[in-house]
Amino acid sequence: MAFRPEHFEFLLKFLRRKGRSQEDAEDLIQEAMLRLHVYAQAAPVANREAFLRHAVHNLSIDQYRRERLDLRKEVAIDDLNERTPLIASESAPEDTIEAQQRLDSIQALLDAVSLRTREIYFAHRAGYSYAEIAEQMDISHITIKRHIARALLTIMEHGGADEDGIATRATE
Repeated sequence: MAFRPEHFEFLLKFLRRKGRSQEDAEDLIQEAMLRLHVYAQAAPVANREAFLRHAVHNLSIDQYRRERLDLRKEVAIDDLNERTPLIASESAPEDTIEAQQRLDSIQALLDAVSLRTREIYFAHRAGYSYAEIAEQMDISHITIKRHIARALLTIMEHGGADEDGIATRATE
């Protein structure tokens, strides 16, 4: 078993609670103990535990700041665009028009259902979760599910829908 200096376990737990990995925490503790040793040669240290705790805290902050500087590096826009395209290459004007036409046909179909069902369906399609919609409209989660199901059933009966609930062309 490796020798563990005094206060090591306390400092390790302290740094782990701050989100440091086991290896980083051990490195920071070692650096703090080295600083304590150097400092103790020049002047007496009254409270070694407090010195070490303060040192590892400051070293942890310094390491975090150094890591953040790496995140601020400039990246050429072309390099960024290669990794994650800023403009979807497959999106054509025809696709946008077709999507708008499908949305219009869904809206026309949903005119037959209640206003609340229509609002809930479009809120869900806009990306809101069931919980967010339920909280905003002050209704239960199961009620949201029922409204969504009612809207999807109406869409599928009259015009068909794909797996996402988006209307597709009716097959005749």
